[in-house]
Amino acid sequence: MSDLLITGAAPLGGPAANVLVRDGRIAALGADASAQAPAGCESLDADGLVLLPGLVDLHTHLREPGREDAETIATGAAAAAAGGFTAILAMANTNPTTDTAEAAERILDLGVATGLVDVQPIGAVTKGIDGAELAELGLMHRSRAGVTVFSDDGHCVHDARVMRRALEYVRAFGGVVSQHSQDPQLAGPSACCHEGELSGRLGLPGWPAVAESSIIARDALLAQHTGSRLHVAHVSTAEGVDAVRWAKARGIDVTAEVTPHHLVLTTDLLAGYDPVYKVNPPLRPDEDVEALREALADGTIDAVATDHAPHARHDKEHAFVDAAFGMIGLETALSVVSDVMVGSGRLDWAGVARVMSQNPARIARLSEHGHGLEVGAVAHLTLVDPDATLTVDRGASRSLSSNNPWHGHTFTGAVHTTILRGGVTHRAGNPESARSAS
Repeated sequence: MSDLLITGAAPLGGPAANVLVRDGRIAALGADASAQAPAGCESLDADGLVLLPGLVDLHTHLREPGREDAETIATGAAAAAAGGFTAILAMANTNPTTDTAEAAERILDLGVATGLVDVQPIGAVTKGIDGAELAELGLMHRSRAGVTVFSDDGHCVHDARVMRRALEYVRAFGGVVSQHSQDPQLAGPSACCHEGELSGRLGLPGWPAVAESSIIARDALLAQHTGSRLHVAHVSTAEGVDAVRWAKARGIDVTAEVTPHHLVLTTDLLAGYDPVYKVNPPLRPDEDVEALREALADGTIDAVATDHAPHARHDKEHAFVDAAFGMIGLETALSVVSDVMVGSGRLDWAGVARVMSQNPARIARLSEHGHGLEVGAVAHLTLVDPDATLTVDRGASRSLSSNNPWHGHTFTGAVHTTILRGGVTHRAGNPESARSAS
């Protein structure tokens, strides 16, 4: 591996310091970094840039195998590197489903082959994500993939007995169930809009907030009963936040995530029936967005996760009720959080590191990721230009899909460089092969 001296960066937004990377790890910080840098060492001028531990995304859909027309692991990895991510977790709802050890190992190997980001497979909770019979949870965990996070995302594990059994099973090896909190009896398969005045006026099937909060509360009690870990995917309502806050106050081992789009976009965007804004869970009113921002700032919500959901045009360009759910978001997540949370003073850069790197890595048990910027840590690093402006162009995405809700939006704060095990995977808008990442 080549050596790299990063000069003038501001770790976590603090005073500028130099960082020496050798053999894929942080070898020195501050004045020692320059003094120990060998002759001819590659140098990266990071004056004015914020240095963060590499970002970790708990929730992505990479579509491979089965829908390579929408995304592949390679194109998703390129999008992730451009977004500052050094590790992403790939959801199990592929075709075939990631519900066996062999399927999980295949995802792992395809990720390694990219050299751009660590791709960690998420295992299905139930076979075929049909909610009936537990998948090979133990075998997936004991495989080379070392699966620790399990989810039927896209489908709620709605049977309480199945959910209890899953929580009991994963407790034995420290696993976690990531639940898509949607009671199917309260929000049926056709629900595609927040239930309220607008859904009635538009004639769109509504999804009430209680469909989310009731499952969160039920699963929190099951986690308490089993002594296991629960993770709540994409919280979207103030009621959902209240349920998470209640569970944490009881000492239940529950964590939660929020998506960038639920921190900004609101249900009024559906008035034009543009299917790019059709997402599951649906966009919510202003009061829910405000509750989510507050919860992320105060720690009730632990992590930001993109729920990156690419779709081919022929799946998205339909009448609203018939279009596929989902938005892409890997390349824009950091900019959204910078603009909305840092720009408003609700998070500082240490807070961004917490919700976009450290907490996600801890939840997923990714031992090489989410460390502090300290000597000896694996050099998974993200450099951010806090003053740069990013105007989103859906046509410039590394993703194969263009269902981008941010097209034309301008944000303040942008990823400058991404480093995986000391190798640059993205620099100043240009993805590179990871020379040293292997």
